[in-house]
Amino acid sequence: MKTETQSTRQHILDIGYSLIIKQGFSCLGLAQLLKAAQVPKGSFYHYFTSKEQFGEALLTGYFEQYQVELDSLFANTQLSGFDRQMQYWQKWLHIQQDGCVDQKCLVVKLSAEVADLSEAMRLVLLKGSAGIIERLTHCIQDGIKDSSICNQDAQATAELLYHMWLGASLMNKLGHSHAAFERALVTTESILKHKTVC
Repeated sequence: MKTETQSTRQHILDIGYSLIIKQGFSCLGLAQLLKAAQVPKGSFYHYFTSKEQFGEALLTGYFEQYQVELDSLFANTQLSGFDRQMQYWQKWLHIQQDGCVDQKCLVVKLSAEVADLSEAMRLVLLKGSAGIIERLTHCIQDGIKDSSICNQDAQATAELLYHMWLGASLMNKLGHSHAAFERALVTTESILKHKTVC
């Protein structure tokens, strides 16, 4: 019974993700979600007390999965810290640029939309983003130790890169052009390799 319950809850979240990544959170109606998931209204309220709480659960699950994948990527010590960093950003570029709908970044999609609508969801986004920046920081520190990344403030660099790539993702959506990503990739390599302190 527990497995079935978890499966139904996850099914609703998975369908919700696919709809939200296409049309946003505010535009998603409960009736549309229930129809797409093929579950009754009572099932939704059995797992979630409100649409907002559903959004919190969706974001929490998204970040948990994302950070597991990031940990796996950065755990590959056969690559230098620099190579692991660039592999991550190249994957970001590929997902956002090539229409991989099932892997689109919810931070890019929802940050501006829900920041003023839901304090609870805003905090989940903030905490999840902080977790990503923490992992980027550790990877940069590894690169500094193995001399593949120039000596610099790893935390500040991780924040700078993450914020830059979020901005590039937004500009990609606005301009329907890959130029922002291409500049971000070149700038990322320059920041990691060519700091004046080297």
